[in-house]
Amino acid sequence: MRKILHLLAFIFLAVPSALAQSGTIRGTVTTSDGQPAEAVSVGIKDSPRGTITNESGRYQLNNIKSGTYTVKVTAVGLQSEEKSVTVTKGSITLNFMLKENSSSLKEVSISDRRQKYKVDEPSATLRLNEPLVQIPQNIQVVTSDQIKDQQIYNMLEGASRNVSGITMQEHWGNYARVNARGDRLAPFRNGVNLEADWGPLNEDMAFVDRIEFVKGPAGFMLANGNPSGFYNVVTKKPTGVTRQAFELSAGSFDNYRATADFDGVITKDGKLQYRLNLMGQMAKDWRPYDFTNHFGIAPVLRYKFDDKNMITAEYTYQYQRMNAFGTAYLFSTKGYASLPRSFTNAPSNSPATDIYDQSAFLNYEHKFNDKWKFTAQGSYFNYKQNGYSYWINSIMDNGDVDRNLGLWDASNRIKNLQAFVNGEVQTGFIKHRILGGADLGDKYYIADYNQSGSLDPNTPFNIFNPNNGPVTLPVFNTSAPLSERGLGTATSQKYQSVYAQDELGFFEQKLRLTIAGRFTHATVVDPYAGSSASRKVTPRFGISYSLDPNTALYGVYDVAFIPQTGNIFGGGSVKPITGNNLEGGIKRDWFNGKWSTSLSVYRILKNNQLVADPDRPNTPYVVQLGQTKTNGIEFDARGEIISGLSLMANYAYTNSRISEDTDPNNVGTPVPGFAKHVTNTWLSYRLQRGSLKGLGFSAGYQWQLDRIPWSLGTGTSDLPNYFRLDAAASYQWGKFSLAVNVNNVLNTYLYSGGHEDYLSSEGKTVYTWQAESPRAVRATLGYRF
Repeated sequence: MRKILHLLAFIFLAVPSALAQSGTIRGTVTTSDGQPAEAVSVGIKDSPRGTITNESGRYQLNNIKSGTYTVKVTAVGLQSEEKSVTVTKGSITLNFMLKENSSSLKEVSISDRRQKYKVDEPSATLRLNEPLVQIPQNIQVVTSDQIKDQQIYNMLEGASRNVSGITMQEHWGNYARVNARGDRLAPFRNGVNLEADWGPLNEDMAFVDRIEFVKGPAGFMLANGNPSGFYNVVTKKPTGVTRQAFELSAGSFDNYRATADFDGVITKDGKLQYRLNLMGQMAKDWRPYDFTNHFGIAPVLRYKFDDKNMITAEYTYQYQRMNAFGTAYLFSTKGYASLPRSFTNAPSNSPATDIYDQSAFLNYEHKFNDKWKFTAQGSYFNYKQNGYSYWINSIMDNGDVDRNLGLWDASNRIKNLQAFVNGEVQTGFIKHRILGGADLGDKYYIADYNQSGSLDPNTPFNIFNPNNGPVTLPVFNTSAPLSERGLGTATSQKYQSVYAQDELGFFEQKLRLTIAGRFTHATVVDPYAGSSASRKVTPRFGISYSLDPNTALYGVYDVAFIPQTGNIFGGGSVKPITGNNLEGGIKRDWFNGKWSTSLSVYRILKNNQLVADPDRPNTPYVVQLGQTKTNGIEFDARGEIISGLSLMANYAYTNSRISEDTDPNNVGTPVPGFAKHVTNTWLSYRLQRGSLKGLGFSAGYQWQLDRIPWSLGTGTSDLPNYFRLDAAASYQWGKFSLAVNVNNVLNTYLYSGGHEDYLSSEGKTVYTWQAESPRAVRATLGYRF
């Protein structure tokens, strides 16, 4: 491992450094009718330095040496624009207006000129107003182009493969459990923490603009962050450019899907803008009786009062109907994969589960000037499910199983209010990037999972000779409202946080020192442990140094504080999570910013971490560990190598173990649910000229080695290594596109799993696992205008 680290470090440092004074040129490119000009080239004349404007028409050229330059804006088929600018230090704003209007610009074929896999700045929802290469933290962004190339439909399907060290853990079909650095990454949406024990509903990619994976010390950046990090789903917003897109998809197992994306302006002056995304999907499964029908709508309205004030209102509704939860689980005493991956414990008359997921955002932005901005955002989430879940009561060595069906009605409500200000100020020779604000949150979860019954009260179900015929289903009493039936399970959390951060820039912004702190007060109500209040100040220190305009070293120390709830068998209170992260790394942009690499080394200490009670799975009970220690190495590379050739590649080494516990026998035991070695690639190439221009090919793999089961049971680690190969071909001609993806090309029996020793009445280890899909094909026809 040390040799690998030395080799990666050598790759970063192989290019000579230049420590000249530098500045930043940023601005906006618009059309003659005031609309943003997307995907046009902005570069320095007679220099290879350049970039592409984003959907809002914004661009930024970083680390420009002091001097006078001519900045040129060009797009194929359009008249170029040039302006002269003198760079000394700091940030210079330079805006352009093209002579063409938005309709003329739309007719120009520029869609392939964007950077497909690489972005230079985080979204505004992360509150950090600086390039990714300068931020003292490992942040990886999965773009909509990557999601489209891989034909990912939702968060369960592997968007995380594009980031180092990420693994997908067990699921129930409703929410995605994404793990990294020894623990679950908290799910965020547009900068709001949505983490709940059983939610939120995994996002459909039809609504998603990008996914930002914030690795490591996330405690300060957003309230109550896990020291392992979080992922932030950024939804699509109006761009001010009128355009529409439709896609029709069909695939294996009777999978049919349609999406529509409407983007444009309502008023002639362009101040009132809209974005409307629609999706519908009907899909069966490789397991009998399983299905997932999904529908969603996401309207967004944005009004620009003037150049300084803007308000955005967003609403998302998702409805999902599926088989009862838990049909993905397989059980056997004979070992993993001892049953066909198409096996199911569900009877033919299995009941369905309905899920209703709603979210609403109201965001207001006020720009005081080019350097300072105030943002306020309120959000409301309402998740509701009426459903059922499968498990087993017992299993015999001969395969006799007593199947169990339980009721699982639930409601999850989250309210958040955020307000923050960020900007820049110069004091003498020090440049300050200031961030300060407040977060208020209110989470409430209630469920009725206390009613269940056997499907096999008289004759056991045998997994080696299954009879999946109809059975008599248990009768559940749902006459009372959920607020009464689930009263004994309701949990809530309220928190209030204030924070401030100052990034001090020295030596013409080459050296950046971050000093920050957050105060959090939280109240947690748990039906088993009662009510408790806690408060804590969590500091954050970071340092970043630019070796040259494209290379930066960084280090960061962060303290975490996370109030939590949980049910400990036999009683007892759950303590809040505390801990810290120490991390260092190096980032570099290559080939004039078209390609980026990052390398990080970290160590996380986490106190009072909760894991599922290994002796009581499929119950609300948890076990609180004393302290866990996780350390590792992560490497990510993404971007365009040459014109038309894009690459994503990553590798991570992770080691997470219990370092302190009341039971000395547990010290040194691995924390469930990670892989020591994870590596992924995705290579995409599209022909840029000739008679076959527009033809593209893609391929990639996922490889996990030394996997630790999600439930250790006997403490053994016997999961085999995991390797999955995917491939795709596509063709773009004019406004049409066609893509065909083949997942699991090798048709390998892929699964993740664990041990549940208490289920065997014969005292034997019970293996439980979830099988992935066999080889599957997806084809999508798209039309954009």
